[in-house]
Amino acid sequence: MKLFPLKKILILVTILAVPGFLYYLLQDKGKNRYKPLPYFGPKSVAETFRTVRGTKIPDTNYHQVSDFKFVDQAGDTLSWKNFEHKIIVLNLFYTKDNPATKRANDAHSVLQKTFGKNQVINYVSLTVDPIHDTPEVLAAYAAKIKAVPGKWDLLTGDSIQIYDFINKQLFIDAYQETENGKKRFVYNNLFLLLDTKHRIRGYYDISNQEAYTKLDDEIKVLIVEELRNNTDGR
Repeated sequence: MKLFPLKKILILVTILAVPGFLYYLLQDKGKNRYKPLPYFGPKSVAETFRTVRGTKIPDTNYHQVSDFKFVDQAGDTLSWKNFEHKIIVLNLFYTKDNPATKRANDAHSVLQKTFGKNQVINYVSLTVDPIHDTPEVLAAYAAKIKAVPGKWDLLTGDSIQIYDFINKQLFIDAYQETENGKKRFVYNNLFLLLDTKHRIRGYYDISNQEAYTKLDDEIKVLIVEELRNNTDGR
């Protein structure tokens, strides 16, 4: 019987072996290919552990944005209960003569085109001028920018509660000042990305195109993370 030449044998072995090797890589390595998003805010070591390849590793408690009661453009009082299992894209704004808000609204419109049909994504805009931005004012403004309650919620409420929430829970500097007899609102014009457990996973400068592109990418990463966590039970 004539034997196969060595070269042909090696080619045959390679053809048979490569698919199995690739499958191994995808199963063992592929699920950890993407870089997980960071967590922002204070953190502490938990009393619980998880096991990784036989080694016990302590869990970490990350900052979770506390609950709230604010009113949306429809006049309904909302809290975290209204956003269960939702990824939140949040920003600050006010309705009166604010170029920064227009940039945020334009960015929201683009995001809605990308993620509008994804039921896990919600948008929240919290006013820094609650005295002027009543639910009635927000309702008219929402109609103008096509912000639908339940998908893009414009929130207002008590001034003290709002500023405590912004400064102490979102860790954004925001305050009011008077300049030449006119009230002025000072705040960082950012988008925040919050996961389904109300943990801050990213800050993004609305005026920076590179940061906005990063937000778009990291929303997708967070969606994948949430799907994986739901699948493996974490």
